[in-house]
Amino acid sequence: MLKVAFDPIYVHPLPEGHRFPMLKYELIPGQLLYEGLIRPPNLFSPRPVDEEVVLWTHQSEYWMALRDLTLSAREVRRTGFALSSALVEREKRIVQGTIEGALYAFEHGIAFNVAGGTHHAGYNWGEGFCLLNDQAVAANFLLHRGLAKKILIIDLDVHQGNGTAQLFEHYSEVFTFSMHAEKNFPFRKERSDLDIGLDIGTGDEEYLRILQSALPSLFDQVKPDFVFYLSGVDVLSTDKLGHLSLTRQGCKKRDQIVLERCRALGIPVQVSMGGGYSTNIVDIVEAHCNTFRVANDIYF
Repeated sequence: MLKVAFDPIYVHPLPEGHRFPMLKYELIPGQLLYEGLIRPPNLFSPRPVDEEVVLWTHQSEYWMALRDLTLSAREVRRTGFALSSALVEREKRIVQGTIEGALYAFEHGIAFNVAGGTHHAGYNWGEGFCLLNDQAVAANFLLHRGLAKKILIIDLDVHQGNGTAQLFEHYSEVFTFSMHAEKNFPFRKERSDLDIGLDIGTGDEEYLRILQSALPSLFDQVKPDFVFYLSGVDVLSTDKLGHLSLTRQGCKKRDQIVLERCRALGIPVQVSMGGGYSTNIVDIVEAHCNTFRVANDIYF
């Protein structure tokens, strides 16, 4: 069964200026239900993550300031959000959704978080609409519980996963791979275990060629027993923040390449949606829904 983390709290606490791209968190499950690709039992609503689990990844001082709404004005500006208790609650549920999704992936092969992909959050900072790093926290959860020994994080959002890279810089148990637009936010990059920076305007053919060339040796080298996949659709040519030029079909093929390899190797994978900022909401929702469609074809 395809399990999908979703909760309406993902939408409502966001500042008015950010509501449009965030509509996808409601529209994606609605579209999947309409198509019959999922049914209500496929959806699960995560509870807030436990504080102890957050502290396996993030600095206690940072977490307490975030929790208590005492971040400095400069720290708040860096997140891109107006800080509120509802926003922190949302973030806690996003993180728990990824943790629970990882657990479901062991059972079903794959699981999704409609939100997540908060890869700019580092050890003691929030940045770029990311307050807590959901896949990093989930990776540490699996390691602490002895559920995985070697984890591969595949980050194909258009922006480098700088927070994820920084968090696992000295971890031999977690390998971070980020393929992104090189001349784009964040302008101060961290060092992933493997970074592939792409030129502005890179399109389907070149993007897919590079990805298909990199993945086989990456899996051979890392030999992961669990994969976290960040499937941002801000790689689309229509994305106003992306600077790459993939079509919807190219983005769908990207997902197919990643998920077919995980499936062929029998490696469970948790998928978080990541970014998407196209002017037309249809482009965002359809590209994200394609990730679910591809997974359904491959796994179910």
